[in-house]
Amino acid sequence: MKAIIIGSGLGGLLSAAKLSNAGYEVEVFERLPIIGGRFTNIPYKGFQLSTGALHMLPHGPSGPLAQLLEEIGANVKIVRGKPVSVIRIPRKRGDTDYKYGHKDLLFENFRTPFTLFNRIKLIYYVISTRKNPPSGKSFEQWCKEHIDQDWTYRISDSFFGWALSLKAADVPVEEAFAIIENLYHFGGPGVPMGGCKAITDALTGVIQSNGGKIHTSSEVTGLKIENGNVKGVLVNGEEHLTDIVISDIGHAATSHMIGENTGITGMDDYAHTSDNLKPSAGIKICLSSDKPLIGHGGVLLTPYARRVNGINEVTNIDPELAPEGKHLTMAHQCVHWKDMDDLENEIELGLEDLKDIFAGKEYEVLLIQSYSNEWPVNRSPSGADLKNKTPIPNLYVVGDGAKGKGGIEVEGIALGVKNCMQELMIK
Repeated sequence: MKAIIIGSGLGGLLSAAKLSNAGYEVEVFERLPIIGGRFTNIPYKGFQLSTGALHMLPHGPSGPLAQLLEEIGANVKIVRGKPVSVIRIPRKRGDTDYKYGHKDLLFENFRTPFTLFNRIKLIYYVISTRKNPPSGKSFEQWCKEHIDQDWTYRISDSFFGWALSLKAADVPVEEAFAIIENLYHFGGPGVPMGGCKAITDALTGVIQSNGGKIHTSSEVTGLKIENGNVKGVLVNGEEHLTDIVISDIGHAATSHMIGENTGITGMDDYAHTSDNLKPSAGIKICLSSDKPLIGHGGVLLTPYARRVNGINEVTNIDPELAPEGKHLTMAHQCVHWKDMDDLENEIELGLEDLKDIFAGKEYEVLLIQSYSNEWPVNRSPSGADLKNKTPIPNLYVVGDGAKGKGGIEVEGIALGVKNCMQELMIK
């Protein structure tokens, strides 16, 4: 059996490695000159910056991605941050910014700013709904009905902004509770030693050791479809035959590649639904400093910032990601769909946030990266993923458009790949 993978992002590489282990003949075609897509490193001024992800796995060494890497035989050391996460809040009660200084609250103490009554309600709802979550509303709507307090919305927007690049108003409540369940089950974030590229390099090694091939600067421009099945792909004008195709370029781009008037049952609905997905967008600001800005390897959540949702300083775990004596800090902020046309203003607001958050500390802005449209944070917002199947039986989609339920970013990609392998009856 032969499998062709379209795209060498994390979902594509995980799929290719898993299939090559199962005895498939595997070929990966990547349109870019590099492997890894939004999950690899960019060497810049001696730093190892990332093309997308924050050099951090949301569930560290015990999450779905770490488990799948171990199954595949991709050996990567993943170190969990300690503390897992810290929440920065104004020191003076009632302040809505950091003007009068700040204090840091451990994430496990996030209940502290709630009223006593709301703390009791929160414990009740988390316990009672973990196995039977509500549905049909956004997380913000659910909170307004059950725990209506300013802190609820601030901490929710900060967490979901960092984790999903979405506001709480755009996260389905059932997805939110699935994420909460996974946090209890898998734990908090960790850093892969060597950054994102350590993972893509390890997966590349597995694929190639099994005889698989990865072609860069090779764009798949079409699919050969006969009798309702994919028989091959078109690359640089040349046809490559295959038994199955796994696409890591999202449902919308995959649908466009299939084309119109195919006569395939369900194709019109699939194309319409795919085209109406709204990719989540975000901005990442990379900072260099001589001294630590955060001082730990976990996530710093910033619910009182205007735009920045979360920050991490990976060099507290892996100093090799920066030149000797330097630290690499990365801030992420969600960009809401209504603000997409004014990215420059959103960037300025993020930079102003960092001045407040790190007031009195010296740092240099290394690089500012924005993720939207064809290069988004996620091709479909979490909770709206279309799963792995397409109307064509031997054509599947993996990656950030087909994440598993409750999976934060790359953990969701790993869950989606596991689901896809189950569809293919591969253990």
